[in-house]
Amino acid sequence: MLTPREVEVLRHLSRGLSYAQVAITLGVSPNTVTSHIKNAYRKLDVHTAAAAVMRAVELQLLGQA
Repeated sequence: MLTPREVEVLRHLSRGLSYAQVAITLGVSPNTVTSHIKNAYRKLDVHTAAAAVMRAVELQLLGQA
């Protein structure tokens, strides 16, 4: 399913952070965050960040978001 890093990125998005804020928090480039998000979208079969977070919650991937 999702990699631990993809879950971590989605967890930060679920808390309201922007892609840029997620990048700073994780110490990676914004392009890396975008890559993780694209992979998560594909794996979750969604097209938006909100839908990705909702699907991850439905699948109980985020734990305590």
